[in-house]
Amino acid sequence: MAFGLKRKELNKWKREVENGKIAFLTHYWLDSRFPECDTVTKAGCSDVDKLIKWGKQYGLDPSWIHYDDKYPHYDLLGERQKQILTAERQWGQLEKFHI
Repeated sequence: MAFGLKRKELNKWKREVENGKIAFLTHYWLDSRFPECDTVTKAGCSDVDKLIKWGKQYGLDPSWIHYDDKYPHYDLLGERQKQILTAERQWGQLEKFHI
């Protein structure tokens, strides 16, 4: 279950993904499979080759890409989420969600 997300933020992420940018969208999230995590970051890009190349620098396996609709993305969780958001200087998301 996702929450803590505004439509404006979602639409901005979708536009950036559609335009071939590596885009980040963090929101609160509860899933019994990951009880230690309360947020998830979607790192997406419509240029799948670019997304794969970007992910490799962080040790992300291309088989982890979600191909939901037209917004290919990785789901980043836990310590990896924090490390990548920090490396990508996504200070606003780190602060907003206390990651």
